Amino acid sequence: MDRKTARAQAMKLIYEWEMGGDGGEETRLGLLEIAPGEEETDFMNALAEGVKQNADALDEKIAGFLRGWTLERLTRVDLAILRLAAYELMYTETPRGIVINEAVDLANQFSTDKAGSFVNGVLGNLARSLEENA
Repeated sequence: MDRKTARAQAMKLIYEWEMGGDGGEETRLGLLEIAPGEEETDFMNALAEGVKQNADALDEKIAGFLRGWTLERLTRVDLAILRLAAYELMYTETPRGIVINEAVDLANQFSTDKAGSFVNGVLGNLARSLEENA
């Protein structure tokens, strides 16, 4: 698995967690078909666990950049994508362009036609805010 796939799998684990699942071994092996020790598994796990551990801080940041929306109105898929990308922007050294592009790709693949531009706008504003406050 490459990093792009690892992000997509992490987003699915985050989505499952949002829906009340645990994202445990059964999900990873059965649903996502991820073999133990597969390349980039540690990256995927770090992203999913990082989002779970920092969900409140991530939601607070994301909510600050939702224009005319609330977290409750977002689809769970869009929220999972935004949380994943916000986590990477706030807690990792991944370049912001990569994070935003990957999130837009996920939105285009797994959400509605307008989700990509929505995700791009929210994350672009979040990234600029983080740079200004760095």
